[in-house]
Amino acid sequence: MPIRIPENLPAKDILRAEGVSVMSEETANRQDVRPLEIALLNLMPKKIQTETQFSRLIGATPLQINLTLVRMTDHVAKNTSAEHMESFYHSFQDIKHRKFDGLIITGAPIEHLPFEEVTYWDEMTEVMDWTQTNVLSTFGVCWGGMAMAYHFHGIPKHMLDHKAFGCFRHKVLTPASPYLRGFSDDFVVPVSRWTEIRRDEAEAAGLTTLLQSDDVGPCLIEDTDHRALYVFNHFEYDSGTLKQEYDRDIENGTPINVPMNYYPDDDPSRPPENRWRSHAHLLYGNWINEIYQNTHIDLDRILEGDSKR
Repeated sequence: MPIRIPENLPAKDILRAEGVSVMSEETANRQDVRPLEIALLNLMPKKIQTETQFSRLIGATPLQINLTLVRMTDHVAKNTSAEHMESFYHSFQDIKHRKFDGLIITGAPIEHLPFEEVTYWDEMTEVMDWTQTNVLSTFGVCWGGMAMAYHFHGIPKHMLDHKAFGCFRHKVLTPASPYLRGFSDDFVVPVSRWTEIRRDEAEAAGLTTLLQSDDVGPCLIEDTDHRALYVFNHFEYDSGTLKQEYDRDIENGTPINVPMNYYPDDDPSRPPENRWRSHAHLLYGNWINEIYQNTHIDLDRILEGDSKR
């Protein structure tokens, strides 16, 4: 069963053109199942691109999923039209009475700021605390994952002396993890960040490193106590996302290296090849499957135990 998203959301036509199954309201209402309720707290500037990327991954499983798009209440999006935000997004304050099977908190281009200096940090801490009573499983991505690690465990983010930018090889450290079913021992993931979480500090706080790169450190960390995963790299990226970032920086005169191991022969004039798509689908499909195995048939009782029927 496919993902169920608003009828006029731009992602719908994009996903259908790619062969991703997208369900209409009429079809969804005919099926005698409880859809998984997944929320996406989208902190990225390019809202439409990001909502499409994550919809593509969570919509590829056999389960019916209702996707709710969420924004910070008082933060005004500068790169997405007010009409789009008004039509498709709910403020956190408007949905915090609800419960969700899963929540994705995206990255945000604010790595250089201390967490407490982020304009919406107070509400962000409210969101993170709210997940402990209203969300079965939370997936923090890049800055979103770092924010959760800092809030719940005091784990700092460290500035890098140069941007980690490109496609880096990663290794599976915990092959028995249900989130890594089907993973190759060694694979490539896009990376685009100026900060890092250090493995020794995360593990000293009781967290488990699932995926690691010798070049750019931890990629995926599990926080069992808070029913959360923190991923610091970008499985969800499209084939051309790193190219867009590189071209933007070149156009703006921002010093930036050619993204490593991304273009064939490191030649920016050649189209990049996607070598992470299959692992992106595995990771998010495994996450959705784990939610399904552990949720409750009654959404209001999702945190009461492991029996869902």
